[in-house]
Amino acid sequence: MSEGRPQIIGPDSGPEPPFPLRMGGKVVSGFGRGSKELGIPTANIPVEGVSWIETAESGVYFGWAGIQLPPSHPDLTRKNQDSTAPSINPTPTNPSPQSTTYPSAPSPPSAALEKGWRLYPMVMSIGYNPFYKNTVRSAEVHILHRFEKDFYGCEMRVSILGFIRKELDYVSLEALIGDIETDCRVAGASLDREHWQGKGEMNYLTGEED
Repeated sequence: MSEGRPQIIGPDSGPEPPFPLRMGGKVVSGFGRGSKELGIPTANIPVEGVSWIETAESGVYFGWAGIQLPPSHPDLTRKNQDSTAPSINPTPTNPSPQSTTYPSAPSPPSAALEKGWRLYPMVMSIGYNPFYKNTVRSAEVHILHRFEKDFYGCEMRVSILGFIRKELDYVSLEALIGDIETDCRVAGASLDREHWQGKGEMNYLTGEED
C-alpha cells in the first residue's frame, strides 16, 4: 500500500482550510495494542466535546503536539533537536523499525518551557481502526519522538495541519506497520518546511490559548 504514495502533503505555502484543527485534553490509556503488537506507542486523548471530530474523515493526519511534562520527566532535560531514533519500537513482527530524521520542533517561549511544555511532530489516527474492528471512534496520537518515560495524565494539545490518507483495512499486521512507517516519513517531510512549523499555533500548543 505504501508504493506510489505522495511523500509530501500540502503546498509549500502552508496548511489550507479546514486546517489547522485543534483538540486537547489529558492523555489517557488506549486499547494497549499500539505498543504491544505494533511497536507504535500512542497517546490517546478524549474526543468528547470536540466540535469537528464527527464530521472529520476517518484516516491519518499530521501536525504538532504540545505536551506539558511533569518536573520529574527525563525528557525535560533532553535537547529539543532532530530525532533519528525510530519512534516505532521493535516487535517480533517488525524487529528492525526504520530510522527516520524528523524535523526539529519550534522551541516554546521561555515561560512555557519553565512550565514543562515541549513540542513534537506527530501523526494521528482518527476513526475506528477496521483492522482491529473497533466499535468506538478514537483519536490516537503517535509522537515522532522516542520518550524515556510515558506521560499518562499529562495535558496534551494537538494542532492538525494536514491529512495523509484515508483509513484502510489490512490483510496483515506487516502491511499495517508498513503503511504506518510511511505515514511517519510523510509527516516528517511535510512538516520540515518553513510554513509548516506551526508557529502560529504556539500559544494554543503551550496552553496559553483555548
